Formats: sequence, structure tokens, C-alpha cells
Amino acid sequence: MSLNSNVLQMLTSPILRLCKRSALCTRGLIQNLSTSGPVTAAVPEQDLVVEYLEEKDHGIVVFGINRPKAMNALSKNLVKNLNEAVDAVKFDKNCRVLIIRSLAKGAFCAGADLKERAAMPPAEVGPAVARGRAIIGAWESLPMPVIAAIDGVALGGGLEMALACDLRVASDDARLGLTETRLAIIPGGGGTQRLPRVVGLAKAKELIYTARILRGRDAEAIGLVNHCVDQNEEGDAAYLRSLDLAREILPNGPIGVKMAKLAINKGTEVDIASGLSFEEAAYAQVIPTQDRIEALMAFREKRKPEFKGE
Repeated sequence: MSLNSNVLQMLTSPILRLCKRSALCTRGLIQNLSTSGPVTAAVPEQDLVVEYLEEKDHGIVVFGINRPKAMNALSKNLVKNLNEAVDAVKFDKNCRVLIIRSLAKGAFCAGADLKERAAMPPAEVGPAVARGRAIIGAWESLPMPVIAAIDGVALGGGLEMALACDLRVASDDARLGLTETRLAIIPGGGGTQRLPRVVGLAKAKELIYTARILRGRDAEAIGLVNHCVDQNEEGDAAYLRSLDLAREILPNGPIGVKMAKLAINKGTEVDIASGLSFEEAAYAQVIPTQDRIEALMAFREKRKPEFKGE
């Protein structure tokens, strides 16, 4: 069966750009750390800290949101910083797995910055929501797996940001909810669309209509998060579990992982026949890669493969 040219173009264009473009650096945001475990370095006074882990964790990048006084609420400056950071890692071959975490104890992200929003003229609210929606959507379009480490509160836009990630890990003391109807509005960062796709239509309607806030264990029970872990004294248990997940992904072929993500995301938006066409087109992209040849040679030579993302 021949591949649909539109399907093939949709699948190949991101990976071709991925292989050709070099990493960008977000000015004032990138901090290279050499570590084989959790990052405990002093946090500078900035809304977002980007960490490239090293040694055995090379390939894992961590976005740390750092607005403790505002419970990591999404201000205009934070949205701008997130947008710059996403652009920086999008085509970076040194980023194979991305973790989004909080550097403010007790809060993943409390949603929109309501103090900032209250001072906006009505004409500015729509564009501000659109910018927030765009950056949340940007997580979803990143080629590598993205993991949300939810230690603490994830409400409104904070949960919408997590919903756009591939995997979600919550601590048992986390609180998650789309609470916008309490403010006489609706979720504006994709929550009305992504939540039903994650937990089902009926449950999503119940959660949005009631503005209910769930604890981590309850969120795990309905499939809102992949894993829930007991919180520790440092308040970073979800991050540590996310790091373990990232380490499980890291040894696998990066192009294969990215093509699998693309096939899943595109395929689940269409009927099964079209989805299978997406899968076929994605598979065709991994056949000529050096990583696939390396995997076969490593199997024959009884050694671990060394993938380069080529």
C-alpha cells in the first residue's frame, strides 16, 4: 500500500528539521549542571530555570518554574520565558526527554496570575489568554516526550499545562482541578478539549462543571495522572519519580521515540484506518536511520546500542 503524500509530509517535516537544526540557547535561562541525580543547586532569581542534566542523565532537560510568591502563577513574563525555552529545546538533539517541574515548594502552577489579570483592561484579556493557550499547546507539539512533575497545586492553567504533557506524575498531596467556573469563566488553555481525551467525556464534564479539586491518589484512580507517589520532606517526590521515568526512556532510540509520539498523537485524532496510515508513514522514517542499524549491530554483537539520534 502506498503512503498518502500528505500524511508523509506531515510526519517527515518535523523530523527533518530536528536532524538539521542545532540547539538554541535561551539568553539568561539556560543553566548547565553536571549531576547524576536530583538537582539541588541554588536557584537564581528568575521565573524559569532550564537545566541540562549530565553524566548518566545526559539527554534529560528540566524546566523549573520559580515564582514561589505567586505559587508559580502564569504571568506574562513567565509565559514569555516558557515560550523562549520551548523554542530553544525544540530541535536540540541534546534534549531527549523534558521534565516540567516546580522549584517553589507546594505549587506546581496555580494557573493564571489573577492579580495581573485583574489589572488588565478587557481588551487585553483575550490576547493574554491566547498567549497562554499557545505556550500550553507548544508542549504538545514538542517532538520529545514531556513529563509533568506535579508536586503541589496544579489548578486552572497549571493543570492545563500538565494535560498537554505526555506523562503526568503527582505527589499524594497534590491538588489538581480546572476551577475556572468558580470565576464565572471556562478553561481557556485547552482544558475543555484535553481533559475529556484523558479521563473521558462524562468525567471531564463533571470535573469542569463542579470545579472539583482532586488529590493525587484520586487523580491517579481516574487516569488523570500516570503515577502518584508519597510526598517526601523536600517536597519533590513527583519530580524524583519523573526523573526515574525519564531514565527509562533515555536509553531508547530518540528518533524512534519521537516518531512513536507523533504517530500516537496524530493517529488518535482520526479514524483507525487513517491512524494506521500515520503509523506506516512514521515507521518509514525510522528505516533509513543510523540508529536502527546500530540497534541491529548491537544485538548481533551482544552489547548495548549507542544511539545518536541520526
